[in-house]
Amino acid sequence: MIVAVIDLGTNTFHLIIAAVDAGLMRILHKETVAVQLGRNRINENIITGEAFTQGIDTLVCFRELMDSYGIVKVRAVATSAIRNALNGQQFVSEAAAKAGIHLEVISGLIEAELIYAGVRATGIIDATALTIDIGGGSTEFIIGNNQKILWKNSYDIGAARLQQAFFRSDPISADDHLAILRHIESVTSDLEKACEEHRPRLMIGSAGAFETFAALLYPEDTSPAAAKELDMGRFRSVSQWLMTSTHQERANTKEIIPLRVDMIVMATILTNYVIDMVKPDRFYLSAYDMKMGMLYTMIDGN
Repeated sequence: MIVAVIDLGTNTFHLIIAAVDAGLMRILHKETVAVQLGRNRINENIITGEAFTQGIDTLVCFRELMDSYGIVKVRAVATSAIRNALNGQQFVSEAAAKAGIHLEVISGLIEAELIYAGVRATGIIDATALTIDIGGGSTEFIIGNNQKILWKNSYDIGAARLQQAFFRSDPISADDHLAILRHIESVTSDLEKACEEHRPRLMIGSAGAFETFAALLYPEDTSPAAAKELDMGRFRSVSQWLMTSTHQERANTKEIIPLRVDMIVMATILTNYVIDMVKPDRFYLSAYDMKMGMLYTMIDGN
């Protein structure tokens, strides 16, 4: 059976096509397109015309690819940018009409569950863990062990939202930095309480910005892996450079993809905030995120 999952994120659209046989999965095709639905007006909850058109065109291309593989099952989910957008339902309608793709607009809590399913599939959760997924529109936090979720929440503090609201200096100023920290603290008070209750000792960053951190920490290591341990000391050193670097310096760094040149600063501030709060014993990158969680959930649900 050939199946596909589509993850419509605020910054990127992802497509994975996989063959499933007797519970075993083989990836046939993976594709990521930087649509940036949240460009320019994400905090106004508007998908601008150019982003809207590019998003639909991307889905049309995804449909053509899926048809070429003879897809039997497909699940396409939309997250923060579409669920919050005033014209989000219009996007859903046009996706169905023009691309023949029926989008499931999910809540942040369902998003958190799918992220956990993906991270759990790596096998790295061997203790109570706090997983973080920093998207463009929202950031999800999940505390869980290798059997179940203990606590979860989703906040509208994605990197694109923070960048558009607070990032007004190059390199980022102390005032901008402080404003971001105060905003994060103001909306995540229940996160701190949950961490005090469950005391996670393992911290896991789900793909995205954490893949960039891993590339900066270990530029010589290009081997693919479902998960990698990140050295906390090296991360602190890299994060200090990111916080003091200019846009051009980051743009000239090959490990940072163009989409993340400025948003990686927002992700750095958010990650350091959580590390300071939790003080984990270990820190991992999970290359498996929501889209892999969708795939494993689809297979398990058959």
